[in-house]
Amino acid sequence: MGELKKPAFLPLQIISIVAIVLLSTAPPRCAAFNPRMLFLVKPDPIVLRDHGGALLTGNLTVNLLFYGRFAPAQRAIVADFVRSLSAAPRHPVAAPTVASWWRTTSLYRGGGSRVALGRQVLDERMSLGRGPLSPGNVTALARAAGHHRGAVTAVLTAADVAVAPFCVSRCGIHGRDRGGAHGRARYTYLWAGNPARQCPGQCAWPFHQPLHGPQAPPLVPPNGDVGADGMVISLAALLAGTVTNPYGDGYYQGEDAGAGLEAATACAGIFGSGAYPGYPGKLLTDPATGASYNAIGLGGRKYLLPALWDPTTSQCRTLV
Repeated sequence: MGELKKPAFLPLQIISIVAIVLLSTAPPRCAAFNPRMLFLVKPDPIVLRDHGGALLTGNLTVNLLFYGRFAPAQRAIVADFVRSLSAAPRHPVAAPTVASWWRTTSLYRGGGSRVALGRQVLDERMSLGRGPLSPGNVTALARAAGHHRGAVTAVLTAADVAVAPFCVSRCGIHGRDRGGAHGRARYTYLWAGNPARQCPGQCAWPFHQPLHGPQAPPLVPPNGDVGADGMVISLAALLAGTVTNPYGDGYYQGEDAGAGLEAATACAGIFGSGAYPGYPGKLLTDPATGASYNAIGLGGRKYLLPALWDPTTSQCRTLV
């Protein structure tokens, strides 16, 4: 396994945003979910411009490819999150729901996507090795899992699988490629890693002590798993970025698709109202476990989800 370097400390005005970096490898192009200072908040208003490209709207299937060994409980945490995106709990709940969080994406042009869980593929033997996997390897895994219009494949890597440059500059990416008989059909995919062993201070905050910046006690994860709950935060941010900027010409900040912020990364470090550097904001607390959360999914499962940029107000929208 290659050594994963830690990011260097940067001035506050630089590290207070989460950058989106397009991978330079060809042919796929990827927007990166950069966690360098996930816990710091951009104080100035951010405007994401609609660049007029196609968005993912209508029915959307999310396929999950678990690469490496995941406990059944970890897979259930992720699968239940995806199931909850467009399905409200059967019984009324007092707290906000995962579905109400996802509805913010319907405020973007086109009305958003209705998500359904698709295939769950297990690659426990790690067909491409333990890593470090390259961005091209991630694309190959997504392609092998099956791709078509109206579907996104999420490649999820286990805690002991190295993905270059996981932890150095990102917790995950979302990208696009072309497939089909003539190589003309566009499809989207994403990758997120379990950060529990390699970089919990970067990719599992606020469930782990941050690597840099203000130090506050970590929160108790809602499902009792720092890695899986942290990975859900990345997955949620990447899915929001995928549907609102699937091909690099949707909603993002500025003119450079490789440097702009997207729906979730524009609100990095914000999980509840009143967030500030080192403080994720006002959250709900489970009285039985002490866990922090801001959304309830199917079966009463709890999650902590990032704020999303609201195009109707040009503000970061929180659930609580």
